[in-house]
Amino acid sequence: MILGIDEVGRGPWAGPLVVGAVILGGAEIEGLDDSKKLTKKRREVLDEAICEQSAAWALGWVGAGELDDVGMSQALRLATRRAVKQIQSQCKEKNLAFDEIIIDGTVNFLADTALEQYVTVMAKADGLIPSVSAASIIAKVARDQFMAEQDALYPGYGFKSNAGYGVAKHRAAIEQLGVTPLHRLSFAPLAKYANIAKTGGTSSSIEETETDSLSPPTEAVKRSRGADVSAERSRSISGGDTSEECTLEEDDGEPAICLPVSFTTRAIGDAGEQTAADWLAADGHEIIVRNWRTRYCEIDIISMKDDVLYFTEVKYRKNDDFGDGLAAITAKKQRQMRFAAELFIAKHPQHEGRDMRMLAVAVDGNQGVKQPVVVD
Repeated sequence: MILGIDEVGRGPWAGPLVVGAVILGGAEIEGLDDSKKLTKKRREVLDEAICEQSAAWALGWVGAGELDDVGMSQALRLATRRAVKQIQSQCKEKNLAFDEIIIDGTVNFLADTALEQYVTVMAKADGLIPSVSAASIIAKVARDQFMAEQDALYPGYGFKSNAGYGVAKHRAAIEQLGVTPLHRLSFAPLAKYANIAKTGGTSSSIEETETDSLSPPTEAVKRSRGADVSAERSRSISGGDTSEECTLEEDDGEPAICLPVSFTTRAIGDAGEQTAADWLAADGHEIIVRNWRTRYCEIDIISMKDDVLYFTEVKYRKNDDFGDGLAAITAKKQRQMRFAAELFIAKHPQHEGRDMRMLAVAVDGNQGVKQPVVVD
């Protein structure tokens, strides 16, 4: 089987570099092509099909700050190797094997590794080899979706429409507003902002607070501007009633969450996460950190068991009327979880090299924790 690899995001002035890796296996998906030749709507349809039907797929991310630190060439190698490492893990779990790797372009980003001998580099492979086309599509869709989310967090730059490329509107916004943490200060047009930062000046007009890009856009924007969102945070489900009456039930011996009749949204989330953390601890996990946040993403619970690092997303549902919490773990959400996990590892190199797993835990207001599901 062929492992196809392609990157997106080499040229933009802002945002991450993303490498896609796909083994189609027996999947025959019609319409695969170079992602640049497809419409946005068509890419998104194909992206869903690739994620559902391919034998294995993965994304390797390198953020702007890391790219500035190591340079573009090394960033391409890092992103490629991160994607391939995930593929190898999936192959091990699914008893799959690939015997050829095709990388779009002219550079072997797996040189000096044990996989070097299996690599063929091929210019325009994203329009010729289906697995490479698929890699191009999932990387493009993931990056575009990420930049669209950042558009809400950093308004004025047009990230949703320009994906971070240095178009006229984007250049004008930089001149007026300065740069954001998404901008690549190693790029020549932005070098002056790196010099400002080194001398202690301000390189961005946006407040440097750690925020969660996965939160509702309006709230994310308000937080980035320092606005008070406590009223939104404290709004109760029933519209203000804060009665403390609650009922404790059990299901198969496991305690349910005891919730007030009406509870704040934040408190509900905290209660759900606490129940999930307790469940993981009882299962032998060492809880490393809860609610790890950056301005780009968040992880509800990070834990370790048997030297494996677990990244857990907790989803609370009062009932199953609209599906349990696991229904919210879409392919897009899985990509966001992988990005968050990779960013955590990048910021905590002591964990580099450990096996990683992504978990989804559904917490029900009446039934407690449902069996966690591995989502990677």
